[in-house]
Amino acid sequence: MDNRVQGLHHLAISTADIKTQIDFFTDKLGMELVALYWMHGAKETWHGFLRMNDESAVAFVQGPLVASIPQKFGETHAGNPTAASAAGTTQHIALKVKGMEDLLRMQARLRSRGVPVLGPVDHGFCKSIYFAGPEGLALELSCSDAPIAPDSWIDPDVVARAGISPEELERYRNPPAYESPVQGAPQPGPDAPGPHMTNYPPGIYEKLIALSDQQVWDASESAPPVGSAQ
Repeated sequence: MDNRVQGLHHLAISTADIKTQIDFFTDKLGMELVALYWMHGAKETWHGFLRMNDESAVAFVQGPLVASIPQKFGETHAGNPTAASAAGTTQHIALKVKGMEDLLRMQARLRSRGVPVLGPVDHGFCKSIYFAGPEGLALELSCSDAPIAPDSWIDPDVVARAGISPEELERYRNPPAYESPVQGAPQPGPDAPGPHMTNYPPGIYEKLIALSDQQVWDASESAPPVGSAQ
């Protein structure tokens, strides 16, 4: 299997109150704060990282506009792990623990700090508990005894209802290998099929994707880990 995506590096969540988020994730979940700095390329914006392991973190982004954007459950937020939210938004966030013993320890830790917890729930391929985080986050902690077995957990009825053909299912289960060209691939332009990043000021996205990889690298490399506001 040519799976080069091997885990979560960081999950970035917008916040209007990064201190409250840091306090929750350190006190309620025991995750260490490992980075808190001016976000590269984002004016007056902070980026904070809470360690899951040496290669994975939950991250928060606080900028000057976040507090002015209204929260609306059923649109911007689901509010719980089974409710709806708008397409492309985060429905819930599941974080991994080693096993059932740790899952129950985390259940006790959360409850002892005043956080109601639902579960454990046995989903078959994982066991989970559910609870809320600040600013309407819907959170889950899960553990698995073994990798997910596709033959047991890809439901033909759901496959059909999703409009996935047998040929597509085979491709999804076994993505074709890709051999990277030695010189890399050319950057697609703004008229390429995409998807494309959005919500930039007019004309900025086009200028950014027209930069060479070296220009982007040089700009990011010049930003120190700790420094003053941009």
